Amino acid sequence: MLIGEYKHSIDDKKRVAIPAAWRKELGKKVVVTRGLDNCLFIYPLSSWQKFTDKLDTLSHGQADARSFNRFIFGGAVEAEIDTMGRILIPDFQKDFACLKNKVVLAGINEHAEIWDEKRWKEYTDRIEKQADSLAEKLGEIGAF
Repeated sequence: MLIGEYKHSIDDKKRVAIPAAWRKELGKKVVVTRGLDNCLFIYPLSSWQKFTDKLDTLSHGQADARSFNRFIFGGAVEAEIDTMGRILIPDFQKDFACLKNKVVLAGINEHAEIWDEKRWKEYTDRIEKQADSLAEKLGEIGAF
């Protein structure tokens, strides 16, 4: 399970360190793709396979399914975690997520996310104010 929030910097060579607590679960190779809310998603290969298996069940005849698959798969790269525990963030992903120097890596159970630090702060400030109503909505559908 990937949990927690870690602040790191992107170095001059566009590499970011993966938290040591996550490295065993992530393995030596991960998939990094465009995520929702303009962040990046990081998947260990096993979780990526589960996720893509679900996407494979979507109808190719449906425009929304095609568009989402293009968004996810077209924005994905395999990244090796180097001996220092870092991955390379390609320019197109860095631009998509508006990543500057300081970033936050957030563990979201089976995947992790990379956010620009300022945007993460704005997002969490907004969501923290809504936590009670979100829990209530989830409770209505039996998820909480």
